[in-house]
Amino acid sequence: MQNETRCSWLNLSNAVYVKYHDEEWGRPLYDDQKLYELLILECFQAGLSWECILNKRENFRVAFDQFDIDRIIAYDDIKKQELMGNPGIIRNRLKIKAAINNSIVFKAIQKEYGSFSDYIWSFTDHKVVIEEFTVRTTSPLSDAISKDLKKRGMTFVGSTIIYSFLQSMGVINGHSKDCMCYHAVLKDSKREKTAGPL
Repeated sequence: MQNETRCSWLNLSNAVYVKYHDEEWGRPLYDDQKLYELLILECFQAGLSWECILNKRENFRVAFDQFDIDRIIAYDDIKKQELMGNPGIIRNRLKIKAAINNSIVFKAIQKEYGSFSDYIWSFTDHKVVIEEFTVRTTSPLSDAISKDLKKRGMTFVGSTIIYSFLQSMGVINGHSKDCMCYHAVLKDSKREKTAGPL
């Protein structure tokens, strides 16, 4: 696939990033464990690039106990200090605190909706949104979800972060129309429904 056209923003010199773009980014995701990991990582992205976070993803997985939500919720001050001393991740005290707090809210949403997947996909009636604004960083959809998550008590979930999350998890198909992944992503939707821009 070396000669295939990809999204213009992709750093083709970063093999990890290319693999992520080709195999994960924008593919409709319904697994709560993967959604949880992605959401926590997106929160750490705030003010940084996704490429930076992606390069550290394996370090994050080790540092955060493979994103075991119950273990993260139980993190104490000693564990927080351990994370603050870990050079392999983003050492930001507020983001670490948010990861723990957001985990509690995540579990509450699971209890209310049966799964976080059903919660997040319910905003589009379980349809993939075809995004036609290539330079957009927020939308009415990300605004609404961000507002709801903040109301529930999450932090570091501003509209820009949520927009990125929605693109990553495939609620929004953000691949450019000339990208080789554009139509492949649509086929990945197990519900095979699409909606116009929101």
